Amino acid sequence: MTTPRLTPLAASLPADVPFVGPETMEREAGRPFRARLGANESAFGPSPRAIEAMARAASEMWKYSDATSHDLRHALADRMQAEPDQIVVGGGIDGLLGTLVRLTVAEGDAVVTSDGAYPTFNYHVTGYGGELHKVPFRNDREDLPALLARAAETGAKLVYLSNPDNPMGSWHDAQTIEAALDDIPDGTLLVLDEAYVEFAPEGTAPRIDPEDPRVLRFRTFSKAFGMAGARVGYASGARALIKSFDKVRDHFGMTRPAQAAALAALGDGGWLTEVKNRVETAKTRISEIAAANGLVALPSATNFVTVDCGADGDFARAVLGELVARGIFVRMPGRPPQDRCIRITAGLTEELDALEEALPKALAAARVRQTG
Repeated sequence: MTTPRLTPLAASLPADVPFVGPETMEREAGRPFRARLGANESAFGPSPRAIEAMARAASEMWKYSDATSHDLRHALADRMQAEPDQIVVGGGIDGLLGTLVRLTVAEGDAVVTSDGAYPTFNYHVTGYGGELHKVPFRNDREDLPALLARAAETGAKLVYLSNPDNPMGSWHDAQTIEAALDDIPDGTLLVLDEAYVEFAPEGTAPRIDPEDPRVLRFRTFSKAFGMAGARVGYASGARALIKSFDKVRDHFGMTRPAQAAALAALGDGGWLTEVKNRVETAKTRISEIAAANGLVALPSATNFVTVDCGADGDFARAVLGELVARGIFVRMPGRPPQDRCIRITAGLTEELDALEEALPKALAAARVRQTG
């Protein structure tokens, strides 16, 4: 009998994915969630201009997309104070991370990340045979000095830092990152994931010359721009590295409607400001709901709030399970001690109403489970 002729590396990998999607969870439960507060999407949606642009572009779906994303790259270059040939566009940050790892990581190559940081990056590294070296969080933040020190110890090709951070919502200011640039080991690339930077305080995004070969920074339309389903991400970096993406990237991976919508979204600064304000309002309410239940909301520079459940990971998992059972989709950090928390996305008023109603019941049930 013929079997799949996988490479030895592929055959050795587990057949799983970094995240189980809420749709899968709804199918398994046989009912929809009352509140979708787990994936850090923007419930406030994309700019109306983006929706209109996508609708217009839909009639041209018979055409292949512009493989160079010319207009979008030029607009993004202005945003990033870069040149168009210092920008690459791809299928979300996830897709671009996969392309970067394919370009740079061979079997056995060292890569450094934080223990409990974004798992999709790890998924790509192990998928290409890289060896992950993990550094613990320090005070609920990614420990940048320790990450760079481990990169020097291991000769790492890549070192991953998200700023602001998922899953804790913490952040480093621009000065901290700028001061650390000279500590990046020779031959190591800092992979700077700025997916949530639009929500961060002024002075979070560092000033880095796009041509600096030590850093590649990633951003997305999935969060503040409300276009997670369109899969549009971009990276800014040195020309030689950006050009190398052409060696292996999916040249027609960006759809015409997604390109058009992203370009329109960039031109609607008023909508972006409105979304950021609504996110801040929702985060304040989540913090108030947490406090009313004796829980502590951690400071957040993102579109979610990480809530300390006040015990260990087992208790937080029980709280999460009880919330999910009550139709409230949330997630949580995967590694201790951060797994003492749950993570709640800024949502619509009616979703937060449902959270407010369900949380005390979930906490009570979780405490019964622990004592029982």
